[in-house]
Amino acid sequence: MSSGEPTSAESVADRSRPVVVCYEVDQLPAVDSALMGNVRRSLVKTDEVLVPPRDARTFTVSAGQYFRITGVDGPQVGDLNLWNARDLTERFFSGKTRQLHATHVSTGDRLWSSLPGLRPMATITHDTLGWYGWDEDGGGIHDVIGTRCDPYTNHMLKGVDYHYCCHSNLTRALAAGTGMSLAEAELHVHDVLNVFMCTGFTADTHQYFMKASPVRPGDFIEFVADIDLLGALSACPGGDCSASHSDDATTCYPLLVEIFDAPDLPESWAPTVRSGYRGGHGLQA
Repeated sequence: MSSGEPTSAESVADRSRPVVVCYEVDQLPAVDSALMGNVRRSLVKTDEVLVPPRDARTFTVSAGQYFRITGVDGPQVGDLNLWNARDLTERFFSGKTRQLHATHVSTGDRLWSSLPGLRPMATITHDTLGWYGWDEDGGGIHDVIGTRCDPYTNHMLKGVDYHYCCHSNLTRALAAGTGMSLAEAELHVHDVLNVFMCTGFTADTHQYFMKASPVRPGDFIEFVADIDLLGALSACPGGDCSASHSDDATTCYPLLVEIFDAPDLPESWAPTVRSGYRGGHGLQA
């Protein structure tokens, strides 16, 4: 049993212990960046979806196709949800993606699916904002930290019902795209990839912060779909997230989703498979 606060020497020793990265990822299959780069040079555009400001739209991508999210007209961040197109219970797992990669993702990182699937859903093949890295505030681009702006938190903190938060946008879009009711669709909306958003944690209070995104018209983040996907993208009411969100105060712009066939993808390429863990959890053989 502890006898109270540690001595000064003990506290210094405790605080200076070495860090240990939680997950050793050396055994994960390597991303062949050179191959993906060669494949993307021959992409053939097959479809596009324009996401209006303060709204969301769904889109579908077959395994082996590429998809690209592009800024148009002005600086705008987006909230991305992904589902297995054949089973919506398998969806993007931002927490595991963060643990396996980092708080912010870029070229060569994967977006992982929820348990028990736990497999890559999409791999980032190109990122025009990859140059940004980490700024002096500790901020980076494309975070898997934040959840999504939602009307429940907004009501709790401001006492206002605002219906164009990303959570509501994604709910409406999924309902429209699948024929579900709003109540059914809402249960499938999940934590997001904050596309183009510049975020981090403050050095003093360690609070989640946002700052103006450096995204410009023509900037994009691009993925190859590792399985058949249903996606939904919300053009956040925060615009470039330099000032506020969950209101109509900020100027917002559309986002463009483009879908591409990849004719040069090798015949050996195959969709990812679900986790090999057999289940049982210690109670079954």
